Amino acid sequence: MAFESLSDKLQNIFKALRGKGRLSEADVKAALKEVKMALLEADVNFKVVKQFTRSIEERAVGTDVLQSLTPAQQVIKIVNEELTALMGGETKELQLRPSGEISVIMLCGLQGAGKTTTAAKLAAKYRSSGRKPLLAALDVHRPAAIEQLRVNGSKLGIEVFSMGTEISPANIAKAAIEHARRSGMDFVILDTAGRLHIDEEMMDELKSVRSSVDITCTLLVVDAMTGQDAVNVAQTFDSEIGIDGVIITKLDGDTRGGAALSIVSVTGKPVYFVGMGEKPENLEQFYPDRMASRILGMGDVLTLIEKAEAAYDEEQAKVMASKMAKAEFDFNDYLDQLANLRKMGNIGDLLGMLPGMGNKLKNVEMPDDKALGRTEAIIRSMTLYERSHPDVINPSRKNRIARGAGVDISEVNKFCKQFEQSKKMMKQMSSMMGKKGRGGFRFPF
Repeated sequence: MAFESLSDKLQNIFKALRGKGRLSEADVKAALKEVKMALLEADVNFKVVKQFTRSIEERAVGTDVLQSLTPAQQVIKIVNEELTALMGGETKELQLRPSGEISVIMLCGLQGAGKTTTAAKLAAKYRSSGRKPLLAALDVHRPAAIEQLRVNGSKLGIEVFSMGTEISPANIAKAAIEHARRSGMDFVILDTAGRLHIDEEMMDELKSVRSSVDITCTLLVVDAMTGQDAVNVAQTFDSEIGIDGVIITKLDGDTRGGAALSIVSVTGKPVYFVGMGEKPENLEQFYPDRMASRILGMGDVLTLIEKAEAAYDEEQAKVMASKMAKAEFDFNDYLDQLANLRKMGNIGDLLGMLPGMGNKLKNVEMPDDKALGRTEAIIRSMTLYERSHPDVINPSRKNRIARGAGVDISEVNKFCKQFEQSKKMMKQMSSMMGKKGRGGFRFPF
């Protein structure tokens, strides 16, 4: 989970503050010293940390805060606001050309940052909002990169334009845009070549592309796991070719995350998107306020709701809520819920978006894709009648289902027990939600 270590440390610091009741100036300064150390350990730029903690201290060490009835909460509120400001304050949208005109996005970055994968994700994201994308393969140095883009595009049903490795990237870019114009496409993504390190040849190539075609937006793709190097890379690319913004990848990995906290402040360029996984839908819009809330353990309910709305059809949700209220939920419904849940992403990450859940989930084993796959196999090994009538499943049927799913009988028993518990819980939840006049989706666990 992104920023897990930093989040844990900050939450412990603020927990100690809340335990003090009244706060003195010394208490605040001591807490900020710990905050500074936590940020530095998360690989946040030193100058950024220094300015950040100074801003908090100027606002927090005052009569209004220290003498308020909830001084600790006031300090946390200030930290949240400053953290949001540090990451850019407001959410930035790509400024695309009007409908009917072609928007050209050039992606650049070092090799291994996830540029080619991000290109496909970006195309899928904007296709869902009505754009007609074309992916253009400009990496003439690595045939494998061209093939990777073709594979990614094929999986998503998005056309990939390529001309092999003998044509210059600038000419490929011009030909791709002309192809898009003839084909009625309005969103061209140029996947350029990367290097292991910044060099003159790479920069010259990018400059040539920029001077040959009308680029709408140049986005730098950086790997969050490179820490401070990501900030240095961003500064160099901006000074050499000029970038309009940044996409940070691999923010879901075991990373200290300092790049996301430093890059806006150091470069002055906004972060538009963050990569939070391998699936196309895991390229998320970057919301500074929501990220600040996640880091401080306040959750991110808005993003959770958006993920749910994208995965769940409104009519389907109403039917499901009605079934749960009447305890008519069966294995077919469970299978549908599993499919919707998978669309939303990792269960641990989803629950971590609920306020206060981060620390509670630390030692809880969450079902992963493999576990969900085994559950799906168990249900698909049932007959259609068994799926619609869970009560008929007896020991002999369980044995047959286990053999069909390739799992031990104990897993089938465990699943059936969990299903019954979930069914009872969902009925209770539906009843509670019904009293408040609210419906909606339900998680199948």
